[in-house]
Amino acid sequence: MSRKKKMMDQGKTVVFILLGNAILAFLVAAFIIPHDIIMGGTTGIAIVVGKYLPVDTALLVFIMNAVLLVIGLLVIGKKLFFTSIASTILYPAFLALFQRIPGIDSMTDDTLLASLFAGVLMGLSLGLVMRVGSSTGGMDITNLVLAKLTHRNVAIFVYLTDIIVVAAQAVVSSAQSILMGIVVLVLESLVLDQVMVFGKSQLQLFVISEQYEEIRRRFLSELSAGVTMSLIQTGALGKEQLGVMCVIPSRKLYAADEIVRDVDPEAFMTVTKIKEVRGRGFTRERRVVDSVLIPNAENGNQGK
Repeated sequence: MSRKKKMMDQGKTVVFILLGNAILAFLVAAFIIPHDIIMGGTTGIAIVVGKYLPVDTALLVFIMNAVLLVIGLLVIGKKLFFTSIASTILYPAFLALFQRIPGIDSMTDDTLLASLFAGVLMGLSLGLVMRVGSSTGGMDITNLVLAKLTHRNVAIFVYLTDIIVVAAQAVVSSAQSILMGIVVLVLESLVLDQVMVFGKSQLQLFVISEQYEEIRRRFLSELSAGVTMSLIQTGALGKEQLGVMCVIPSRKLYAADEIVRDVDPEAFMTVTKIKEVRGRGFTRERRVVDSVLIPNAENGNQGK
């Protein structure tokens, strides 16, 4: 099973890297360059340089990405180097390919519409690549380094570095290009943040009830969910009892609420959305718990 899972993970990595770089190259060729919209990263720098030097944009991007890739190898290590080298080659190659497609630069005459599509697709493309621990090369390597060193969300540094590059382009760009670039930048950051946590978010329930033992048992047996018991003290009466904490996917919320209301209609329950959950039952396979640990539960039920 572990070998099969490893092969599936490797296949997912390849697909996400290919798809992410293809989408990024497409939006640059279809929306960014034709409408002269400023953008961050090495592509933004290459577009500006291309205005003054007769050098192909894809070639400039490749050169800058290759330099930053070597710096990433020296600073971070081999893992990021090997996961980013594909994008360093693929993105310029896809960009050169898409730029040669007839009519790709005339998909829309509306600059605002082009900016909206570019921002959404850019956030999607970067998110796909970064979800598998890789990057599209260039400034993304810098963003991943900063995120690792500061333990912050990578989307923050994508936003900051893009601001710097965009600001540098402002002196040689029109007011409209700057405004459209800001639209792209904001949409990119918003979509990237959502793509990075898509499918990983869960709901955390915390239930306070005198019937905590029955709620615990039914959560374990009927929801097949892990449960944690916390020692609490009620505020009004100062009574010590146990609270039930459980993390479940959104689709199980209705069933969980029905269980709580059925056991104790006066129970107090809070529901909190959390962005990501790690551990057994989520990022590791769930294991079967002996029914002795779950009073009155049927054999074969699973817990955390």
